[in-house]
Order: sequence, then structure tokens, then C-alpha cells
Amino acid sequence: MSYFAGEYDIAVIGAGHAGCEAGLAAARLGMKTLVFSISLECVANMPCNPHIGGSSKGHLVREIDALGGEMGKNIDKTMIQIKMLNTSKGPAVHSLRAQADRKRYHMEMKHTLEKQPNLFLKQGEIVDIKVENGKVVGVETDVGAIYKVKAVIVATGTYLKGKIFMGEFSKESGPDGVSAANKLSDSLRRIGVELVRFKTGTPARVNKRSIDFSKMEVQKGDENIVPFSFEDDIKDLKQVDCYLTYTNENTHKIIRDNLHRSPLYAGEIKGTGPRYCPSIEDKVVRFSDKPRHQAFVEPIGIDTDEMYIQGLSSSLPEEVQIALYRTIPGLENCEFTRSAYAIEYDCINPSNLKLSLEYKGIDGLFMAGQTNGTSGYEEAACQGLIAGINASQKIKGKEPLILDRTQGYIGVLIDDIVTKGTNEPYRMMTSRAEYRLLLRQDNADLRLTEIGHEIGLISDERYKRFLHKKENIEKEINRLKSTVVKPSEEVNKILRENGTTELTTGTKMSELIKRTELDYDKLAEIDKERPELTLQEKEEVEIQIKYEGYIKMEEAQVEKFKKLETKLLPEDIDYQKIEGLSLEARQKLNKFKPRSIGQASRISGVSPADISVLLINLQVRNKE
Repeated sequence: MSYFAGEYDIAVIGAGHAGCEAGLAAARLGMKTLVFSISLECVANMPCNPHIGGSSKGHLVREIDALGGEMGKNIDKTMIQIKMLNTSKGPAVHSLRAQADRKRYHMEMKHTLEKQPNLFLKQGEIVDIKVENGKVVGVETDVGAIYKVKAVIVATGTYLKGKIFMGEFSKESGPDGVSAANKLSDSLRRIGVELVRFKTGTPARVNKRSIDFSKMEVQKGDENIVPFSFEDDIKDLKQVDCYLTYTNENTHKIIRDNLHRSPLYAGEIKGTGPRYCPSIEDKVVRFSDKPRHQAFVEPIGIDTDEMYIQGLSSSLPEEVQIALYRTIPGLENCEFTRSAYAIEYDCINPSNLKLSLEYKGIDGLFMAGQTNGTSGYEEAACQGLIAGINASQKIKGKEPLILDRTQGYIGVLIDDIVTKGTNEPYRMMTSRAEYRLLLRQDNADLRLTEIGHEIGLISDERYKRFLHKKENIEKEINRLKSTVVKPSEEVNKILRENGTTELTTGTKMSELIKRTELDYDKLAEIDKERPELTLQEKEEVEIQIKYEGYIKMEEAQVEKFKKLETKLLPEDIDYQKIEGLSLEARQKLNKFKPRSIGQASRISGVSPADISVLLINLQVRNKE
């Protein structure tokens, strides 16, 4: 028997990293918001590696924070190790990575949701989404509670018809042995949502006291702690060590000898797995010339002895897993606490979404996270934030927030999956961003805080602090560009000590900073007029000056990009009627319904000649 359980603005299905950000954003924007989880013990769960950030993913977390999201703040509260990656390379690819205390991360985020006004966190499985006349009107739980809503955000992660595999063994399940969501897929199909099947996997966890760390390389955190959130200032953090070890030929032989027992190679798993995060059996097969592969041994929390073995995800039988793990230095006597497994799940074809993350043809239905064919906590969280914002904007009758590829990694990610689709779990990488020198993790607040404030997720107080920081940076850059350093014995002595050419004539301070051997702090002895700046402000000043030439080149490319992005295409165009378009272009354009000429140009099968035809057609339309 069903019953009416109340009226709300937005229902979020799932409380993983996407669902948490979606629910918090919607509630903070004044929406009466429901957030459902199959188990409240799974709120913001980390079923795979309990870490946040990493190459390019750290950029996403910084952008989430700049827009007013929660992930950066939550990891700052619960991290047990922090490192800035890629510091030997340029600032475009510097990226934070933090190991989290898995349980504390879950508890902190769950409590944040519980305390949030307008947000109602409930345990329950959604089995049906109600649609009338092409518009979402409600959701129903497995116990028959019907909630009337104006919008739904589907953020089901890997729970949608989840099935785990371990050798010949398989069962219907979500991650960590939690029940799968087995009925919602049928409801989605009934309302016209196209589903596909993907897979991912996770390594085993082992007991710390069964590991010999003396045979491994220690991986320590950074001494100078840089937090994820631009609002946080972490002075003291007791960091734990991580460790590095390697597979060897004995490991690889066990895998090769048992490939026939892997459900992936036996054809039991139908879903497509992530190319950039393969299982250990995939690595051994695909990279057969490599004598070894890395395995990182990382703690999953302070109050537990479970260790996560990154790099060894597998779907092999448990006894094979134990045997191959025990060939690895330091793991010879390891005792499993949880075995590795592969998980197959339903997700959507993201090319059926608008850039707002609303499903085409179903008014008020938004999708976020692994539901959209992506992988990773950070990719999920940023989509959840955007979906939460845009569902709220829609209910308020406002325009959606759509970030383009020049504004953030979030814009790159969403544009990629919506415009190009994905035939495998999508993972964010710095190489996907054409303008990555402009989209650095250090300047995410300068790029996006104003947008967050305008939307309503950044407080006036935080915005004032941001404006003060921005002003300090601009003033200091202008001062350095106008300050002339004259040659003197004292100046040249300092320059010699730093291994750079002496001055023979007056030189701008900014030009000295551009020298490879020098930086902002090294010139402190010369520059007696420098103001007191924070570490973040100093970093920004130095990067903007040192890379000024490259930044200007990218800004010129952005201007060209923007010209096509601002040429918007009406939603009601029938591309079949436009003469001069190729047959493939007509079919693709009618299917994707691109928002702009720029987006149309990135659709596979739409040629430069087709774009020229569209530009002419748009000019004619605008004159009519």
C-alpha cells in the first residue's frame, strides 16, 4: 500500500559524493530538499581508495570549494596525509592529494547534511520516479512512501543494479556488501532513460600487523600543509605514512595462470571498465613488457589497522588474490580483511543530457556522478554541485549555471561527457583541458568565487575576503611591474648568490621574478617596499608574473573560443531542413541539440564545413 509522505522541492536519489553536494547546494539555495540513501552508513562513503584529489582531481575539489561546495572543507577536517603532486612540473599540473580517515569523512559529511536547514536526510530505496506529461512530479520508496517533488536528481553511483564479481562467484550487491538498487532501473527505462552497463573495481584491504613495512619505500606527506578549501588554514596536522612496493614476475605468473578464472576474461562481466584505472590482471595483459607495477599501501583511517592496497584491484577468485598479493615484498604474510572485487552497474548515456545536467525530454530530471558514466569521487561531487544548483535555478525560473571549457575543469568534464558521450568510465585528466595554464588549482577562487556568490552559495563575508585577496594580488603585480631595481654592489651580490646575471642597467622587479633562478621570496632582500602577503597571495603573484607570456597566449586562444560559444543555437532548430549540412551532421545535431556553435563544433561527425553552414544559417535567422 502506498501513502502520501509530503511535498518537497527536490529529491536527491543517492547520498554519495554527488548526492551530498547536490542536496547541500539545493538546500542552501532555499529548496526544501530530500536526500535518500539505501543506508545512512553509506553517506559520502569511500568504497574505493579513501583519498580526495590527485592529478586534475585536486583542481575539481578546489573549484567545488570556490563555488560554495563542501568536499574541500570535509577533507580538510578529516585528512591524515596531504601532498602537492607534480611539483617538479609547471603550476598548471600541480594538484593536491589527501589521504582521508574514511570513517571520519563519512561521519563529518553525514553530520553536515543532518545540520543543514531545508535538508531532510532519509534512509530508503527509491523504486519509482513519477512523470506526468513529460515532467517529474514525484518519487516513491520501496515501502510505498510517495513524495511530491518539482525536480529529481539521480545520483545512484554504482548501486543501480549493482553486481559484484570475484572469480566464479557473483551476487547482486552495491559496494561494501550494501544492497543494490534493483528496481529503479526499470522505472528509468519506463520514463524513457537510456541505460548502459559499466564496471569498476577495488583492491583488497589487509591487516596492518601482517605487513612488513621495512621492505617498502616510505611515502611521507608535505611539511608545508596546503588545505583544499580557500577558507581553511591548517597549522598543525599529525600525518601518517603511506608506502610503496612493487609486483614482480611471480605475481604476474600467478595472474596469467589464472586469467581463465577472471570473470572479465571469461566473459561474465559485460560492462565496460575504466581504461585509466585498470585491474592488475588488465595491467599484466596489456603491459606484458613491464617487469613490475606499483602498489601503494595506504591507511584507511586512524582508528583502524586496515590498509588499502592501491593498484591491485582485481576480480580474480579470493584464493588467487591472496596468493598473488603474497608474492609482493612486504605482503608475504598479509592477511585480508576485505577481498578485492569488480562491480558492474547501470548508468546513463550522458550525451542524452543538457549541459545543465537535465535529461533531455524529461522536465525536472537531473543526473549526477557515476550515474553519468564518470568515475571518481571528485568527478561525482562537482556534477552533484552543478545538478543541485541547476535544479534549484529551474524551480526559481532562473537560467542554469553552465561553465564552459575556459572557466574550469568542471566545465571541461561536463562538456566532454555531454557533447562527446563516453564509452567507458570517464576520468578527469589535465590533458583534457586545452586551457590548463589558465585553469590552475591555485587560482580556482579567482575564477569561480564571484559565480558562487552570484548564485548564492558564497556568503557575503567570504566574498569580501575574496575581494580583498584579489585586490592585494592585483596591487602587488602592478607595483612589481612599475618598480625599477638599479644596479648596485648589494643587488648584484644577491643576484650572483642566486646564480643569475648581474644588472648593468635599471630593471623592473617583475622582469627579475621571471628569471628561472629567482622567485618572489628570493628577491625579498632587494625589495624593501614589499607588502605583507599571505602564502596564497604570494604564490598567485609569482605565477601570474613568471608565466605572463604563456598566459597571454592562452587568453588569446580563449577569445577565439568564446566567439563560437556565444553564438547560441535555438532549441527548436530542425537540422534536417538546413540545406548544405551533411547527412551525418543533420542526424548528430538533431540528436544532441547543441547549445552553441562552439558545442556543435565538438560533436563527432560535424565537420568545419557544417559549422560554416550553421554560421550562415544563424546570421539569416538573426536578420529575420
